[in-house]
Amino acid sequence: MIWAYPDVKLLIGLAIVFGLLYGVYLLRFYFINKKLKVHKHRLLMKMVLRLGYFVLFLVAMAGPSIGTSQKEIKEEGKDIFIAIDLSQSMNATDIGPSRLQRIKFELKNLVKDFSGDRIGLIIFSSEAFIQCPLTFDQNVLQLHLDGLNSGLVPNTGTDISAPLNLALGKFNLDDSPEVKSKSIVLISDGEDFAENFRPLTAQLSDSGIKVFSLGVGTSQGSTIPRGNSIIIDPKTNQPAITRLQSENMKLIAAQTDGQYFEISDELNEISDLSAALERIEGTVTGSRMVEASANKYFYFLLAAMGLALLDMILPLKTIRL
Repeated sequence: MIWAYPDVKLLIGLAIVFGLLYGVYLLRFYFINKKLKVHKHRLLMKMVLRLGYFVLFLVAMAGPSIGTSQKEIKEEGKDIFIAIDLSQSMNATDIGPSRLQRIKFELKNLVKDFSGDRIGLIIFSSEAFIQCPLTFDQNVLQLHLDGLNSGLVPNTGTDISAPLNLALGKFNLDDSPEVKSKSIVLISDGEDFAENFRPLTAQLSDSGIKVFSLGVGTSQGSTIPRGNSIIIDPKTNQPAITRLQSENMKLIAAQTDGQYFEISDELNEISDLSAALERIEGTVTGSRMVEASANKYFYFLLAAMGLALLDMILPLKTIRL
């Protein structure tokens, strides 16, 4: 016999509590016996009955497993591309220590929740590049996330369509025999200087690819550091201010049946993003039979409840006046 929940301390604690309470009950009868005639054999029967169903309750709580049974385990797969904006505006400090540093921290925790899925990284600004192809290797993903910085891509503006187009092409070129669930996590402050993303959303939707967009920044915004100084807007000759612009991010998510989430100084919806990705139904890529122990706690619980019910509806008379 195998015990599924062998919490010895809990079982011993319950046994001690039962012993103390029932000891008080027997002590009460001891004092009654001094004045009244008690049927001791009936009292003994009652004690054995209660002791019996208490022990059965303890056995049921320990989860006795007798024998084995075959259980089918289905293996599901999801492909997720995480597209990260590495434009200069992601260095803004309206979210401490900076937008990009905060995203790196959150993503390192997020990818750990999807160790059974393939995850790839796309970096972009005015152009998009594959930083890490779809992989199950968590160590590789963590290494690439550590190395993210705005110097990895050309910074002549931001084009949100670039990573979407790149991810769509990679998904379509995937020659894997299994048709897997496909989604994109688009992370940006939403400052898009191109308007050619709209035709892409229809293609993504037709391909069954959902886009979950994550807006990073605040509506108040902040200046953009560059070395020991800040970036100056050449049009106004004043410090450039970057603000979260969520309109396009929300539109892309809505048109691909995805969702929009946000990280700001007052809001952190990264856990909601993780939950939304978890809810995506992955494609079954295979199944296997495993041998599992058969938990038989129900039989002991049923027997204990039967004895307890018998104790309630058929009380034994122990005192005769």
